Amino acid sequence: MARVEGRIVLAAIAVFVTLGGLAASIRGLLYERPTLVELGVCAMVIGIAGFVWFLRPGNRAGK
Repeated sequence: MARVEGRIVLAAIAVFVTLGGLAASIRGLLYERPTLVELGVCAMVIGIAGFVWFLRPGNRAGK
């Protein structure tokens, strides 16, 4: 059970990384900073991929 809870915590962290990337990309768009936009989009992609990775169904031996 502790392994599942750890994956949920990591998925929650991935959501916050995604939200931070969204905030960074919006700030970059507002202040016309293309580097900040690119870093924000990169953080969003990594956060979404991490969220999906951590919450995918596990491999169950009995089924």
